[in-house]
Amino acid sequence: MHRLSDYDYELPQDLIARRPAQQREDARLMVLDRSVQRIQHAQIADLPSLLYAGDRLVLNDTRVLPARLLGRRTATGGAWEGLFLGQGPQRSWQILSKTRGKLQPGEQITLHAVHHRETAPDYHLTLLERDHDGGWYAAPETSEPPVEVLQRIGTVPLPPYIERDLATEEDWQRYQTTYARNFGAVAAPTAGLHFTPELLADCAEHGITHSFVTLHVGIGTFRPIAVDNLDEHQMHAEWCELSETTVGEIRDTRQQSGRLVAVGTTSVRTLESAAASGELRPFTGETDLFIRPPYSFQAVDALLTNFHLPKSSLLVLVSAFAGGEFIRQAYDEAIKQRYRFYSYGDAMLIL
Repeated sequence: MHRLSDYDYELPQDLIARRPAQQREDARLMVLDRSVQRIQHAQIADLPSLLYAGDRLVLNDTRVLPARLLGRRTATGGAWEGLFLGQGPQRSWQILSKTRGKLQPGEQITLHAVHHRETAPDYHLTLLERDHDGGWYAAPETSEPPVEVLQRIGTVPLPPYIERDLATEEDWQRYQTTYARNFGAVAAPTAGLHFTPELLADCAEHGITHSFVTLHVGIGTFRPIAVDNLDEHQMHAEWCELSETTVGEIRDTRQQSGRLVAVGTTSVRTLESAAASGELRPFTGETDLFIRPPYSFQAVDALLTNFHLPKSSLLVLVSAFAGGEFIRQAYDEAIKQRYRFYSYGDAMLIL
């Protein structure tokens, strides 16, 4: 399966989850057993009984930035929208930008606070130059850390398929994992959205431990693969970290014959990037690892993940882990059984 067209499917629009389940643990869970090619149906709350004592969950503790920006072109008053991607050279901001007309270097943007829970004065950015990827580098008006500015004026950057003009109070709470702690993502690691402190405690009572990695989900999450030949696709790099502490915890699990259960494709990419040499080692830096069939997994034994968009790099990764034909069968079954899809949707456990 080297063609993008092999990863397409038709999804009824009413199966796209545009709001979260009432409670995080209310999500359904499809269980795929690769050894016997069997599909079963459960709930997220059943997870402790579906894993073994000695298994270790690996969770991504990235925290979603309020990275969506709204404002106006200071000179013309024209509406402007942007997305903060990270810091560029000399404390500049790297942003995506959308407006009518052509922007020019030196132009100023006036940002309006859109966080509905508080008011803040306007903030200004001055456009510097285009980056290599179609966005802009912009100079902020102060030397404050971007996180502090974004928390005052930004809002949660929801995926477009949720079809909401602005994030609601519910989105501020639910489009974030309960264990998020390291700001840096522009999209949530959605498999982790199902977990509560109570579910993790229940897992612990069953002898299932957990560890954290960090991968800051980047703009590549929103961008479709543009080529049909997957060998020609270049992944956008994302910053990730696997600490020495977590590596030690994983080695302890391995010594006890426990399995590593990656929670989300971001945890998979972090672990596999850190194990690229054949041995799992601490890792800090950017990864552009594109996991596609055929791929030999070095670190991950099981995967908990949501249902992904057609023709996406995430669906390709999951197919590499479970097998393309098995995933096609599972997605057909999910549609038949009316599972909820995408960020706020249900989940799949691949064993």
